[in-house]
Amino acid sequence: MNHRIARWAVYFLCLLLDVSVAASLYRGYLSGWILLPVAVGLTLLTIYDRLQGKHALLRNYPLLGRLRYLLEQIRPEMRQYFFESDTDGRPFSRRQRAVVYQRAKDVKQTVAFGALDNMYEPGYEWAAHTAFPTKVKPESLRVNIGNEQCDKPYNASLLNISAMSYGALSKTAIASLNGGAQIGNFAHNTGEGGISPYHLQHGGHLIWQIGTGYFGCRDESGNFSPEVFAAAANEPAVKMIEVKLSQGAKPGKGGVLPAAKNTPEIAGIRKVKPGVSVLSPAGHTAFSNEYEMLAFLQQLRKLSGGKPVGFKLCVGRADEFERICTAMVNTGIYPDFITVDGAEGGTGAAPLEFTDSIGMPLYDALALVTNLLKHHRLKQHVRIIASGKIITGFDILKVLAMGADACYSARGMMLALGCIQALQCDSGSCPVGVATQDPHLYQGVNVADKKVRVANYHRNTIAALAELMGACGFASAEKVDPAALYRRVTRTDIRSYEEIYAPDHNSKAGALLYPGPSVNN
Repeated sequence: MNHRIARWAVYFLCLLLDVSVAASLYRGYLSGWILLPVAVGLTLLTIYDRLQGKHALLRNYPLLGRLRYLLEQIRPEMRQYFFESDTDGRPFSRRQRAVVYQRAKDVKQTVAFGALDNMYEPGYEWAAHTAFPTKVKPESLRVNIGNEQCDKPYNASLLNISAMSYGALSKTAIASLNGGAQIGNFAHNTGEGGISPYHLQHGGHLIWQIGTGYFGCRDESGNFSPEVFAAAANEPAVKMIEVKLSQGAKPGKGGVLPAAKNTPEIAGIRKVKPGVSVLSPAGHTAFSNEYEMLAFLQQLRKLSGGKPVGFKLCVGRADEFERICTAMVNTGIYPDFITVDGAEGGTGAAPLEFTDSIGMPLYDALALVTNLLKHHRLKQHVRIIASGKIITGFDILKVLAMGADACYSARGMMLALGCIQALQCDSGSCPVGVATQDPHLYQGVNVADKKVRVANYHRNTIAALAELMGACGFASAEKVDPAALYRRVTRTDIRSYEEIYAPDHNSKAGALLYPGPSVNN
């Protein structure tokens, strides 16, 4: 469109509206008074657009150019509600979201008229069932976490709430998650923001995550404080301690708690000064290498009274993780668990480059960690917790086949709370009150209702996992076999998980990534 024609057309329409309103006012019509604010507002907005120098589009197309910004703003909602198919949505499709909603509400979970996925497209995955299925009790799907160096092992569910801090989520969301964990007898990871009153409100079991900012266990200089840590770690609700090295959505990157968000309440929880910006560095200050890290984990184990202690990482360099394994062998210090966070993990806010292009995806990372632990005869001492886009029973079955002993879900639990995947987590304007500190929004989260939905989602997903395992003949989680899961890698080539992630010694990189289980432990 010629910008001169468009511009003069807008001027003419504004003038026509102004003249019409003036005529109505002159004749004493009520419509003139109703339209007066509209006419004045549009005229002033047109003049402003033409005179401002920040947006070329608005300068060339006054008023009319604002339609483009409006359409751009509502584009995600239009796509999600009118154009997106049941299987196309990202990061989770409508079909995936729907099953979480159904399980959280404890309503119909069946599917009519057959599968929607094209089973002959590359990437399609399935499990091989048996002609002689077995019965698996959902309540049996738990795992003991804590090796011989741990005095207080924890019997964990195979599905738990992943790390989400108070501050990233609202107080009502945190309270609902903890209430659901208490009802369903599964664990709630605090995230690195410390243990808030809302994490303790309902008595759900906690996994206390310690990040690089040492929130909740730091001194006035921001360094780790053994005394402050010990006081909090001996809280009865705290069942495990997790040291975060990195997370999937932004590995190797620190963070900032802006002064505006550092309220007196948040500051009290995190042990920082209120009203100032607080830095979370990219790396830890309590240790600088694998040997110091293991010594730090041992220190936390003693300070907590012998509770299970582990670390979380998004795998980057394979040789670096092998050095960690070597340090375990040399020192004899074994973490009770390692949380493997895939690069497909989510966060409220991360740079595009980190979200899309940094870190190892979950399945490759699980293969690496599992095979290296077995290669160094360490797997019998260390449990593996998997994290990254896990929401269904089949997702859990797949990570069990890859070597995980349990798993976390963050976005699945958020969906159970009522998240609609509005992709507004970093704006402070989450429309359903989950990822916001705006009281007008988070007060919409009814804790009494939402905690039941979280528990329902967990119970129904574990029940679905038990049925899957029974159909495949796996009597327990330890029996899940990667040879029984398949992926179509091309339209005519099908491979099992065992084949895809088996050792490849033909290259140096392959031998390091997948050294293979030299011993079966």
